Amino acid sequence: MKKNVGSADKWIRIVVGLVLISLVFWGPKTAWGWIGIVPLLTAFMNFCPLYTVLGISTKKADEKAS
Repeated sequence: MKKNVGSADKWIRIVVGLVLISLVFWGPKTAWGWIGIVPLLTAFMNFCPLYTVLGISTKKADEKAS
């Protein structure tokens, strides 16, 4: 798995994931909030399978070296 999620993208995924998961406990209290696990996992793994299929990478050149 080649890392393809940059730092700004990573933080957006973390925030979106946490907001979605919070819907399970607050707000409409719907089980659909558990879908927030997906952006959290992709953020912490620095890898998005959909980006691979589409040929996208949000990592900057200096981030790719590490």
